[in-house]
Amino acid sequence: MTISRIDLQPLGGIAGDMFAAAVFDAYPRLYDHFLDDLARLSVAGLSVILEARLAKGLGAKHFSVVQATDEKPPRTLQGVVEFLADKNLDKNVVSAAVGIYTLLAEAEAAVHGKTIDTIHFHEVSDWDSMVDIIAAAGAIARLDCQSWRLAPLPLGGGTITTAHGDIPLPAPATVQLLNGYDWIDDGQPGERVTPTGAAIVAYLKPASLQSTAAATLSAVGVGCGTRELADRANILRLSFFQEPTSSNYIHDIVCRLSFEIDDMTAEELAHALDHLRQRQGVIDCSSVPMQGKKGRHVTAVRLLVLPDDKDQVIDQCFMQCSTLGIRHEQLNRTILQRDNRAVDGVRVKLASRSPSVTTAKTESDDLIHADSLQERRRLAAHTEQTALGAVGYDGQSTDE
Repeated sequence: MTISRIDLQPLGGIAGDMFAAAVFDAYPRLYDHFLDDLARLSVAGLSVILEARLAKGLGAKHFSVVQATDEKPPRTLQGVVEFLADKNLDKNVVSAAVGIYTLLAEAEAAVHGKTIDTIHFHEVSDWDSMVDIIAAAGAIARLDCQSWRLAPLPLGGGTITTAHGDIPLPAPATVQLLNGYDWIDDGQPGERVTPTGAAIVAYLKPASLQSTAAATLSAVGVGCGTRELADRANILRLSFFQEPTSSNYIHDIVCRLSFEIDDMTAEELAHALDHLRQRQGVIDCSSVPMQGKKGRHVTAVRLLVLPDDKDQVIDQCFMQCSTLGIRHEQLNRTILQRDNRAVDGVRVKLASRSPSVTTAKTESDDLIHADSLQERRRLAAHTEQTALGAVGYDGQSTDE
């Protein structure tokens, strides 16, 4: 498949069956692949039901496992690995399933003070959980999506009875798996994120849904749980995105830093901004005079920065400038494919604006040796036309 990004919105929560149902709702052919995987497990009396339901009036798919078998599933990580290795499943499906189970084992081991070799699965040791994980692993492997994003997870609350007695919710293994992710208390109690759902999320390593980039929505899938929530649908929605079709565009994310200065001299600020422009990750640095509080003349400073370098640039802003606070936000950016050429030592930037339009712009710093404005313009036109000819394009060279 050509899915570039998948967003998870756990309005009701997330569990293994909800994840599988949402994927199969969006891509029914993946359900056919899963049924083949289920048959390869060769467990008599094990079947599944995928059916359409309404959750608070919203259409969704519900996925459930029917267990009419006396065969016991493996209860250790090593047992799971050996069981799956013996079933002639696709290697990518096995890899994803083992990855999810390994995260579960690591979380359980950390909670109970054991190792992954000695831990025994309890709440996820039935066929229901294994089938959910196989279904999720098969979907993840066949979608082959490298970018996942996640909205805040519902916290839930209360307690649940387990083999270890009553434990608080979210369950300890769930908290261990999803430490560092965003949670929200929506006022609805109970178990909203199961350990299996948490392990799937941890395996996907999704980014926050707040960060975004341009893409085309290609499919939506909705999976629902069995439980009824008081004021919302117990659903998980997956949104599937593809990259825009134009090959001339590059979509990425940048950070914008903004602050105002009213107590630095022009010389001090000019030196500070020159220093900031040279910092790694700074794409652009600009300043605009304006009127601020109390009628003061202030300078508004704006920097565009690569996300990975944001914190280091903020540190430098505080070091070089007198500001006491810096605003920062993430922005979507669309830029053109570009190429850099050199003509007789003069740099030229080529930009592909469409499959049939390429423009060129000479680096002005490389023209300072020219004696006059007319000579700089003549030299720029020559280098730009030469650069365009070198890439087989005879169009206009203006890049205003």
